[in-house]
Amino acid sequence: MPSPSSNPDPSTSKVVRIGGASGFWGDSMVAAPQLVKLGRLDYLVFDYLAETTMAILAAARAKKPEMGYATDFVDIAMKSVLAEVKRQGIKVISNAGGINPQGCADALRALAEAEGISLKIAVIEGDDVSARMPELRANGAKDMFTGESLPEKVLSANAYLGATPIAAALAAGAEVVITGRCVDSAVTLGALMHEFGWDADQYDLLASGSLAGHIIECGCQATGGLHTDWEDIPDWANMGYPVIECHADGSFIVTKPEPTGGKVIRANVVEQMLYEIGDPGAYLLPDVSCDFRDVLIEQQGDNRVRVGPAKGRAPTPSYKVSATQLDGFRCAASMVIVGIDAEKKARRTAEAIVERTGNILRQLGMPPFTSTYIEVLGAESLYGPHSRAHQAREVMMRVVANHPQKAALTMFAREISPAGTSWSPGTTGPGGGRAGVSPLIKPFSFTLDKQTVPVSFVMDGERHPVTMASGTGDGATHGVTTPAEWKDPAGEQMREVRLIDLAWARSGDKGNLSNIGIVARKPEWLPLLWDRVSESAVGDYFAHLAHGKVERFHLPGTASMNLLLHDALDGGGPSSMRLDPLGKGMAQMLLDMTIQVPDSVAAQLR
Repeated sequence: MPSPSSNPDPSTSKVVRIGGASGFWGDSMVAAPQLVKLGRLDYLVFDYLAETTMAILAAARAKKPEMGYATDFVDIAMKSVLAEVKRQGIKVISNAGGINPQGCADALRALAEAEGISLKIAVIEGDDVSARMPELRANGAKDMFTGESLPEKVLSANAYLGATPIAAALAAGAEVVITGRCVDSAVTLGALMHEFGWDADQYDLLASGSLAGHIIECGCQATGGLHTDWEDIPDWANMGYPVIECHADGSFIVTKPEPTGGKVIRANVVEQMLYEIGDPGAYLLPDVSCDFRDVLIEQQGDNRVRVGPAKGRAPTPSYKVSATQLDGFRCAASMVIVGIDAEKKARRTAEAIVERTGNILRQLGMPPFTSTYIEVLGAESLYGPHSRAHQAREVMMRVVANHPQKAALTMFAREISPAGTSWSPGTTGPGGGRAGVSPLIKPFSFTLDKQTVPVSFVMDGERHPVTMASGTGDGATHGVTTPAEWKDPAGEQMREVRLIDLAWARSGDKGNLSNIGIVARKPEWLPLLWDRVSESAVGDYFAHLAHGKVERFHLPGTASMNLLLHDALDGGGPSSMRLDPLGKGMAQMLLDMTIQVPDSVAAQLR
């Protein structure tokens, strides 16, 4: 076996083709049939699990014990392609198991039997650590972000497993592998470890395979979806889903089936590499600590982008655990306000609702709301001081309340409609009836020693333990770099331009952290961007939303940078009361920021 720092012969002719059929629970039903029909695949992989999704699955299983998995995987995706997958010999890997992977496997097996198809299904076990919560709480485990003690009651607690058990199940002959909570990229890395024989200590290869999984884990985000220059992406209705052609040296080509819509271009693939990665020099996964800073990404023809190998180091000794707890209830209600001063009328309406319902709670002897939040859609509430829509004449008032008791929010929901006849002229609504009250499920995270988490897979009724490497890495970044210093040309006039004229960008979330990846449209502009889009400048721009520090990381291989904004999403995920709890719009907001550039640069802008 090659040493950890060496690579297999890159001239090998073997190519493994993997199609990414799902970026989240709820992705389009066209994905799997398109990829199976047109993709010429070896593997079809599905990613369903966000932290918010785990909260939803926990609530579903609390109502029906047989639930707790992503039902779309069986009822829609596999139902539409199962016979053809079997005929072509395509292997399937999915984390659709959620918090009930055995239930997911049972449902798929029933579907296969009904269609007369024999299917070897492996189920990865070990991620569910909820039974250990009393022990962990007694041992002083804390939330890794807030430092809070673990709650007394939890709905779920699942460790993010890696790719090693998936590879082991494939080696044992599995045709379908169903996991619970694993890192999103593991469904791809597991296939590559199996196909190329990558060992657990070949860290460069594991980092490269993880990057391959990261690129396709969000579906069409790799084939033109969410691209900054969205007008350049054709045929949205028929978007192609991603296919990667993977090589033994860790490099891969990103492409899509033809003829489909969308567009595979370098800028969009770089945007996706930066998406939700935090520190690109220490992207921590169960199998490897990845370093994406020097990765080269190049266009190699129409709808073909080559991604070069990444670097890797030993993983840390711990798993991250994603857990959920019931934290009361929430109601989000809205009304439409039309006319002159619509924003002012909407805010006063929302404030009156909060005041009135607060008074009612006191009269009933009930505790006050845990928290309330007001937004005005159409008036650019998220933009805060950067809003340009204060004269909007049609807006939607949105008011959110949290409370420990469901009855309090049932009253709150009932008191929204009287606004239509009581206060502001031009008050109406889009229909749909009274706002609903839903459980407020709060996620929290902590770390857990890998050696205390037994992992196995079950196939044909037999359980197979999987030996997991302990991990000796420290999780730190090594060799931090910055771009060359920028100096404005002497004597040149300066001109104000928007950041979008100089860069592409994409944003996402990690809990209460917002990440914004910025890619220079021309590599020589990165020093200018680094100078102007500083940590302090970004912190000032988002001061109304982000209340923690701003970190910045340099990726010389792709002439890009990654920004990490702490305490930026009002708790993030299901905890956040904002209209954009996942920070999806923050890159778009930052691209509208203006900076000063020399005339010689401004003359080159698009």
